[in-house]
Amino acid sequence: MSYFKDIFNAVKTLLTGMKITGRYFFVNLFTRRDVITVQYPDNIDTLKMHDRFRGEVIMGHDENNMHQCDACTICENACPNGTIEIIWDKEKNPETGKTQKVLLNHIYHLEMCTMCGECIEACPSDAIEWGQNFHHVTRDRSNLTKSLNRPESILNPNFVKSKK
Repeated sequence: MSYFKDIFNAVKTLLTGMKITGRYFFVNLFTRRDVITVQYPDNIDTLKMHDRFRGEVIMGHDENNMHQCDACTICENACPNGTIEIIWDKEKNPETGKTQKVLLNHIYHLEMCTMCGECIEACPSDAIEWGQNFHHVTRDRSNLTKSLNRPESILNPNFVKSKK
């Protein structure tokens, strides 16, 4: 008896899905409403992504090429699969005389990223955030490895670490 009940439930589930698909098909066919499907890549110039879209991790820079990353490596440790690598060095601050970490390169491996957001949530300085870029088509995987800090960028001297 359980066998026939399982078959009945499977057919019922299939028809439910077909009903939803059929409704969208016939309503759009007869009423000529706008179709939900986006014709990518034909409309790549006009395509606008939603604000909450997770395209890639980026590091914000101001107009003076300054960022807020103090190379604390918390985002690197929070990443579950090693998507982020932070290369840093210690330098002596000429003003205070103390040694401090200096960011040399903030490497992001987009090909390994699962878009979980753990790195962004863990960053105490809000140095990294979600970007809107979604067009990552390439034939070479090495093109998906990116340096988030720009060349010759420096830590913002007015930077104050937020307390999360």
